[in-house]
Amino acid sequence: MLRRSLVALLCIATLGLSAVSLSAAEPAESGKWIQLFNGKNLEGWTPKIKGKPLGENFGNTFRVEDGLLQVRYDQYEKFDRQFGHLFYKTPYSNYKLRVEYRFVGDQCPGGEGWALRNSGAMLHGEDPKKMTVDQDFPTSIEVQFLGGNGEKDRTTANLCTPGTNVVMNDKLFTPHCTSSSSETYHGDQWVTVEVEVLGDKSFRHFVNGELVLEYFEPQLDPRDEHAKMLADEQGSLMLKGGSISLQSESHPIDFRKVELMVLED
Repeated sequence: MLRRSLVALLCIATLGLSAVSLSAAEPAESGKWIQLFNGKNLEGWTPKIKGKPLGENFGNTFRVEDGLLQVRYDQYEKFDRQFGHLFYKTPYSNYKLRVEYRFVGDQCPGGEGWALRNSGAMLHGEDPKKMTVDQDFPTSIEVQFLGGNGEKDRTTANLCTPGTNVVMNDKLFTPHCTSSSSETYHGDQWVTVEVEVLGDKSFRHFVNGELVLEYFEPQLDPRDEHAKMLADEQGSLMLKGGSISLQSESHPIDFRKVELMVLED
């Protein structure tokens, strides 16, 4: 009788462990879109704002209203280079990320001129716990979002490389930013950017379904002291994956969708 009871308990325990494992694996199931932003709150996201400790949402910068993930500065006296990033809880390597955004309102007083209608998604980023308190941007591959100023051409889904490099045209590409081939999107219109990320192999940027930029072999930049430290820790310059975060760079922006599809390795 005792032996049967033990066997039954073991079976129940095994089923319980299996259920937990399945539940934990469901969000990462390949080939299905999952919502990183639930439309209700910032569950699963953690802010890191320059000069503030990880987790402090200074000035209620990141908030959810009317089903939108909003970045706002109405509680700032001036921006004062307080760059912020909102990190998702899970790092990823092979995936598609789709973001729908729009710029709104006026830039926060004190924002940099280049930050007008400027934001982005930081991919293959470092763990925010490794950022210094006064670090401007996480070491990452930035998919830069830019809005038009109503006059001049200004592409979006560009590439910027804080502490990183990529390969383009079979050569190491070291400039900090490069433009995509996208159209310019003036005003407060919604724009859809999708990025296909294949580990340390390739990135492809799409805007409203059109391919606008492609590059390869994302890697840490050994010329950057902080990036070099990260490379020494992982034993390689190559970036196979990392954190995902959304920026606050002084101009209000709305996100109505942030979704991800895990791809096969």
